[in-house]
Amino acid sequence: MSILFADVVGFTVMSSGEGPEKMVGVLNDIFSHFDRLAEKYGVEKIRTIGDGYMAVCGAPVERDDHAQRLAKMALEMLEYVPPEVDGERCQIRIGINSGDVIAGVVGTTKFHYDVWGDAVNIAARMESQGEPGKIQVGPGAYALLKDDFSCVLRGEQEIKGKGLMETWWLVA
Repeated sequence: MSILFADVVGFTVMSSGEGPEKMVGVLNDIFSHFDRLAEKYGVEKIRTIGDGYMAVCGAPVERDDHAQRLAKMALEMLEYVPPEVDGERCQIRIGINSGDVIAGVVGTTKFHYDVWGDAVNIAARMESQGEPGKIQVGPGAYALLKDDFSCVLRGEQEIKGKGLMETWWLVA
């Protein structure tokens, strides 16, 4: 399975000068676009958390091309021109990783499908420790994408909770 995290960079700071209606509208515009891309590529949206977006491919429907589908979606996410907030264009930062996960529904209220595991944590770190306007991929995703996509070695990065890890930028 492959996991994608996306974040609207600096959204909290940008939103401090705007009203709630404007900020909800901005997030709705961005995430509705991402939802359309998820549908286009057969990707499962897991959730939004504030200004973050999480999606997976390869579960609950198994797909051999899960990493490729997420990579295509991510590249198209970066082509999208998000709205401006207080005169500044919103920027997106994306992280992708692939690997084994546990998936299911837990709890007794507000049921939703979720995924857990090391591959998920690494994907989250790829996003949070990436750069605006870029897609950072971890080793699990790189192994599945390197023959079909253009990836540029970023080099070893100190990944919180993991130590040094080679990462790549997905560029085309």
